[in-house]
Amino acid sequence: MQVLGIDIGGSGIKGAPVDIEKGEMLTKRYRIPTPQPSKPKSVAETVAKIARHYAWDGPIGCGFPAAVQHGIARTAANIHQKWIGTDAAALFSEATGCPVKVINDADAAGLAEMAFGAGQGRMGVVLVVTVGTGLGTALFTDGKLLPNTELGHIEIDCEDAELIASDAARLRDELSWKKWGKQLDTYLTRLEGLVWPDLIILGGGVSKKYKKFMPYLTVQAEIVIAESFNEAGIIGAALAGVP
Repeated sequence: MQVLGIDIGGSGIKGAPVDIEKGEMLTKRYRIPTPQPSKPKSVAETVAKIARHYAWDGPIGCGFPAAVQHGIARTAANIHQKWIGTDAAALFSEATGCPVKVINDADAAGLAEMAFGAGQGRMGVVLVVTVGTGLGTALFTDGKLLPNTELGHIEIDCEDAELIASDAARLRDELSWKKWGKQLDTYLTRLEGLVWPDLIILGGGVSKKYKKFMPYLTVQAEIVIAESFNEAGIIGAALAGVP
């Protein structure tokens, strides 16, 4: 079965048809910059452009940077605040003329990793952490997702964790990999004390440079690097979009 997976981010909206049995994108992804300001109508129009690019008339799954309950955005991280309370699934369905399901973007990446990547076949508690412009988390117990954990926004030293442990924080403060790695370790150690995972999967754009910061991580849990990197959001969104 094929589902169009769309990953909506603060800087770009990207999508591709996905073979959900194999967990593979069937074409190169198509990316459009996220409109600024990223209000509901303009983002929905961009999602529709991606669907039209593929002449798509089947199911669509969207990963979205917010806590999402039954298709409704409850928060807005790195996207316009007007999304809060918006029925994103209904809006995208209207814009594309296709059935659309919407899921938190980190949960989407987690689904892909658990189904086809580093978490495949792993039981127990698995925590997927995406590290990029922000911090995202997806939590699984024996392969079952607990949605919308949003643990990227816990408080550390009176600050949102994203402000000290994201890749954006590293770039903003011009931190060395050692200094930033220790800050990431502080964040992961706090997460470990909250949910005690058996396995932590690190994903997001910065995961490609894991050799530069892994020596500074001291958590007890086993840590592995995500296998799908930036494709996970699209593949996981497609999995979530299955009718």
